[in-house]
Amino acid sequence: MSALLSLSVVINSFLLSMAIFNAFTIVRPRTQGSQNLSFSILVPCRNEAENVTDLVAALGALDHARYEVIFIDDNSTDGTGELLVESIAGIPFMKVISAAELPDGWLGKPWALSQGLSHATHDYIVTVDADVRLAPNALSAMDSVLQKTESDFLSPYPYQIAVTMSERVVQPLLQWTWMTTVPLRLAMRSSRPSLAVANGQFLLVKKSALLSVGGFSAIKSSVLDDIDLARVLIRGGFSGGVCDGSKIAATRMYSSFKEIRAGYGKSMSTGFGGAFGSLLLAAVMAISGLLPFIFSFFGSPMATTALLLVITSRVVSAISSRSLIIDSLLHPISTVFFIYLLIYSNFFHTKITWKGRSI
Repeated sequence: MSALLSLSVVINSFLLSMAIFNAFTIVRPRTQGSQNLSFSILVPCRNEAENVTDLVAALGALDHARYEVIFIDDNSTDGTGELLVESIAGIPFMKVISAAELPDGWLGKPWALSQGLSHATHDYIVTVDADVRLAPNALSAMDSVLQKTESDFLSPYPYQIAVTMSERVVQPLLQWTWMTTVPLRLAMRSSRPSLAVANGQFLLVKKSALLSVGGFSAIKSSVLDDIDLARVLIRGGFSGGVCDGSKIAATRMYSSFKEIRAGYGKSMSTGFGGAFGSLLLAAVMAISGLLPFIFSFFGSPMATTALLLVITSRVVSAISSRSLIIDSLLHPISTVFFIYLLIYSNFFHTKITWKGRSI
């Protein structure tokens, strides 16, 4: 057992070191933005009636001078399309298009985005999920960042709103996993697809780069559309990655554990290399987050050290993402939920539906 605890100290030391490195080096938009680029915002909408009013208001309040918004009604059954048309009446830079029926071999989001792309007229494509709210300066801030970094694509990670206890236990792990495992600033210039990191909630990509790799058809059947798009772009010779978007965008991904399980269940097995990769990750998470917690109760100094290291890595990640620092103390519980979601995704994903469609 001492060998496993020693391994835990090594793993958690690495996680903390990487978190600190990323906290100091991650690209953050500045208050002073610019208005030099032009943007086509694509918003796929499937059964998003409850989001329409706030969504249109937020996108209409952006302070950038050169942008358009294209809403794609993806065969909604709750009146989303009609509400969108009504809400954008009189706004000349917004339009609603209706996606054709989903063809074989495509998943819903890539298909909707491909429909929107054919209507886009500006130099940069921006994909925004319907539950994301952009701050008025979001485009201006990213205009400046894109020019400064000379990136072909960038994914500003939004502030993740977590209200219920299940959200607070699970959601912070999303950012913590890449904050502690990938050197984000270095990955932005890397030609290695294995270092690709992106978040499809809010993603900006040069239109010419996107078209050169085949557009969204390159990821037409991808569950992890954001990561896979980043990999396709990198293989195509383009560069980019994740930056901090916590001050310019916010979202509440899920509002219940049922939604969390469905959301992560559809993607985790794919994201971590199937059953073998998931098993390996579950073992690492257990060694890193569970063993130190258990054996610290038996007075093991090594276990206590390992536990403090991993919790501190969570604290660093929380500060960087502006999430609740106190939730870092829940890391052992978060680990249990994470392992459960891995198991669920690998053994029950064939039964999962998303937005009324089978995954």
